[in-house]
Amino acid sequence: MGTEMFRLDGKVAWITGGTKGLGLQMAHALAGVGANVAINSRNAAEAESAAQAIREKHGVRTYGGGADVTSADEVARLVASVSAALGPVDILVNNAGINIRKPTVDQTDEDWQRVLNTNLTGPFLCSRAVLPGMVQRRWGRVIHLSSMLGLVGLAGRPSYSATKGALVLLAKTQALEVAHAGVTVNAICPGPFGTEMNKPLLEDPKKYADFVSRIPLGRWGEMSEIDGVVVFLASPASSFVTGTTLVVDGGWTAQ
Repeated sequence: MGTEMFRLDGKVAWITGGTKGLGLQMAHALAGVGANVAINSRNAAEAESAAQAIREKHGVRTYGGGADVTSADEVARLVASVSAALGPVDILVNNAGINIRKPTVDQTDEDWQRVLNTNLTGPFLCSRAVLPGMVQRRWGRVIHLSSMLGLVGLAGRPSYSATKGALVLLAKTQALEVAHAGVTVNAICPGPFGTEMNKPLLEDPKKYADFVSRIPLGRWGEMSEIDGVVVFLASPASSFVTGTTLVVDGGWTAQ
């Protein structure tokens, strides 16, 4: 086999939170190997603009829509719109997420619930919406964006780490539920990348240096270094890979 095992021509990939950061990067990566791409964010105009840019660059069909992934009704409406525009979802990348950096004693009830709803309930609702169709068609890929902080702790990230750790177990459990149909469910655990979410760290020289000092490769990840991982997990090349995590952290969690 050659590179054709990584092609996704004709497949429909939906990336939540796909208008910026790693979400947008992964949307471009999947479009680059032929997938038709749907993206959403809470801001419909941003989603439509990002979808147009992907379409113009890669020549694939795209859809951009506004939807709050914490609402089952909005998720259902979006899935229906994507299916009408592009066809049924073959690949779901649950990327939408937030981080509130406060220690446990300072996190409010609202902080906790907001992170829980976006980072965990959202992926549950989105995967629940598309898995039945994948099982029926006997092909599908669900990819949850966890984090290296879903595998190891870091002070000041209680809600973020708790939800990202839960995604690892959600992937394992869902993988067992749909394996009989040849559908796979996996998680990606990124380390430090220069995303919008990490601006507070990037703009603080001391915090940035502290993070770099803990990364064996001695640097933050380049955005393009997520491409091969998501393409692999979305493609036929990963057909015997399910219920696992791929860690992309420069060695942080190897210590």
